[in-house]
Amino acid sequence: MIKDIPKNKQVILFDGVCNLCNSSVLYVIKRDKKDIFLFAPLQSKTGIELINKFNIDTTKTDSILLYNPKSNSLKQKSSAAIHIAKYLGFPSNLLTVFFIIPTFIRNWVYDYVAKNRYKWYGKKDACMIPTPELQSKFIT
Repeated sequence: MIKDIPKNKQVILFDGVCNLCNSSVLYVIKRDKKDIFLFAPLQSKTGIELINKFNIDTTKTDSILLYNPKSNSLKQKSSAAIHIAKYLGFPSNLLTVFFIIPTFIRNWVYDYVAKNRYKWYGKKDACMIPTPELQSKFIT
C-alpha cells in the first residue's frame, strides 16, 4: 500500500466519519490546483498501515495526518494542517504565519477543536464515499 504512493504526492489521512474532516477534505480538493494531495480515511488499509508504521497511538492522537512518501515523514495536528495550507495558494497559504506560534499552543487549540468536533459538526455512520469525479484522489 504505502510503497505504491507516488513520491510526488502527499497523503492526507482524515477521520472518515467526521463531518468537519470531510468538509476540510473537500476544501483542500477544491484548492489543490497543483494536484499534490491524495486522501485516505484513518480507518482505511492505508491509514492503518501508516498508523502502525509510525507507531501512532490512536487513543492519544485524534488528528489529521500528512504523510510525505518522498521524505518518509508524517506530520500531525496543527503542523499537518499548516503544511497542507501552504500548498493551497492564496489566501489559504497565509495560514503558514501560524508557524510562529509554538507547537504546544497550536496543538492545544487543535486538540480542543478535535475533541469537540463530533458535538459541534456531527458524525456520519460510515466513511465518506467520493463521487466518481473525485475517486482518483482517494486511496484505500
